[in-house]
Amino acid sequence: MAEGAAEAPAESGSGGDPRASEPERGVAPIKPQYLTTKEQFHEFLEAKGQEKPSQETKAGDPGGNDLPEPEAKRIRLEDGQPEETAEPGEQPQARKRARGQNKGRPHVKPTHYDKNRLCPSLIQESATKCFFGDRCRFLHDVDRYLETKPADLGPCCVLFETFGRCPYGVTCRFARAHLGPEGQNLVQEGLVQAPPVRNGLDKALQQQLRKRKICFERAEQALRQLGKGQLPGPASSATVPETTEAEGAHAQQAPQEPGIVVTPSGPLRTCGPLTDEDVVRLRPCEKKRLDISGKLYLAPLTTCGNLPFRRICKRFGADVTCGEMAVCTNLLQGQTSEWALLKRHPCEDVFGVQLEGAFPDTMTKCAELLNRTVEVDFVDINVGCPIDLVYKKGGGCALMSRSTKFQQIVRGMNQVLDVPLTVKIRTGVQERVNLAHRLLPELRDWGAALVTLHGRSREQRYTKLADWQYIEQCVTAASPMPLFGNGDILSYEDANRALQTGVAGIMIARGALLKPWLFTEIREQRHWDISSSERLDILRDFTHYGLEHWGSDTQGVEKTRRFLLEWLSFLCRYVPVGLLERLPQRINERPPYYLGRDYLETLMASQKAADWIRISELLLGPVPPGFIFLPKHKANAYK
Repeated sequence: MAEGAAEAPAESGSGGDPRASEPERGVAPIKPQYLTTKEQFHEFLEAKGQEKPSQETKAGDPGGNDLPEPEAKRIRLEDGQPEETAEPGEQPQARKRARGQNKGRPHVKPTHYDKNRLCPSLIQESATKCFFGDRCRFLHDVDRYLETKPADLGPCCVLFETFGRCPYGVTCRFARAHLGPEGQNLVQEGLVQAPPVRNGLDKALQQQLRKRKICFERAEQALRQLGKGQLPGPASSATVPETTEAEGAHAQQAPQEPGIVVTPSGPLRTCGPLTDEDVVRLRPCEKKRLDISGKLYLAPLTTCGNLPFRRICKRFGADVTCGEMAVCTNLLQGQTSEWALLKRHPCEDVFGVQLEGAFPDTMTKCAELLNRTVEVDFVDINVGCPIDLVYKKGGGCALMSRSTKFQQIVRGMNQVLDVPLTVKIRTGVQERVNLAHRLLPELRDWGAALVTLHGRSREQRYTKLADWQYIEQCVTAASPMPLFGNGDILSYEDANRALQTGVAGIMIARGALLKPWLFTEIREQRHWDISSSERLDILRDFTHYGLEHWGSDTQGVEKTRRFLLEWLSFLCRYVPVGLLERLPQRINERPPYYLGRDYLETLMASQKAADWIRISELLLGPVPPGFIFLPKHKANAYK
């Protein structure tokens, strides 16, 4: 895989492109013998690489056109490229800056590639007939299904080898590894075990949530106290006030019948009048402690921060992990996709979940729900999310300017949780108006156990370096509450400088996306010149974890591929240590075009989505017909 060394011509640093020999601002300093031009780079990949997939022209741009690729993170038109045509009487405008999200990208669901789907009753080899009978929309003819099923992707099934049984049976894309001569699903008796992932959504609980039959006694009590201004601080304890006559009449009019929903963490009572046992249970318990000072904290990353990626980072030394941001209203509605963000693998010894919301009632109720149904070590409030969809609804960064709502959310959630409550914030909303130093003492008084500060404002996004001088000032404002710092850590040297500010620990976000082995580098205080084959092994492990998590049928394979491609859109920004003239690479330095030490290293440096697809095919087989991929996150230098 790694043969076919990329021998860069000696003159490529100067003769191929006169600009290549001059250091550019914001560009990683690569040794001259590896530098090349855009044209030479892609010519090399086409000459040395495998034949292009037939669908490659559809990757990156739905219209099949190659989007322009700037050489660095700077805004300019390619040489010789004409300006955009303007209407008569209008001045020609420069190309729009690429930033934010690709909101208009095509969404092709995995079901598009597997239209003839087999009934789950046949996949699970159920002894009873299909519940829907003739109304079932799935196939019940296995032979007919096999006629249209895509070819297997390999001889080994990860689920079969790991757990001793593949629950996807004949629909598995590696089915020949565990199907007997008569098509039966084989079982390895010595390995049979249930999937180890915790915090799954119980079906009975989901139905009760959808019917709005779950009672939130502790949340209701906390919200009533908030309304009366009687909610105690973090150090004191509250007793349940007597129910007023009006409240008692309202409870008697409730149409729902009381009941019990059994969840993985114990029973959860549905609506009904309070009993003496309920009153005892409503009294706050002693909170568990969260002592993670000096630990390496993997940030709750959107899109790529799923369970398979967290497992990769745990292997390399991440101490603390947190699930992707979950929207509290979606959790309260029992949405399966949102609850999947809460899943926890046994390797995650210190694990939290992150919530987003704009209102005290939904956030407090969601906190009580999670406190009763999932196994976590802490709950985090995302007050650092800058995206418009969240901000315009009053959540994320908007809470920094809504102190009353912010206080009610923190106090209410803290009252109903038995685990510590943490908060993630930014420096402020506007670029030159810092708010964090004023909010931190209040957060400490409201009951937050720990705060993470991202050293940028909402307006800045990622256009400027994180302000660690301001984070250092905020350490004093937060004391004695621990403050974690976040921003621009891509090497152990960056981590050492961050710790000198006095923060209790560091949170690593984009640095982990660019090189998940960063945790090992920080622990061992070294720069790791990791080989391309080692990097491919990491991607292979990610696909194995993905198949375990999302499944080994067509839907699971393509979901794993999609998240792999999203991750590759970040990984291509990493520059191997052995190619750099100066160590370390800075997070704001983007790689120029270079030829690596072998073909695979060069392929991994490609900024084209079509080449990311080629890497995915090395691990997950050919993409389906009509496959389209456009990364979720835009960048000025990448498409």
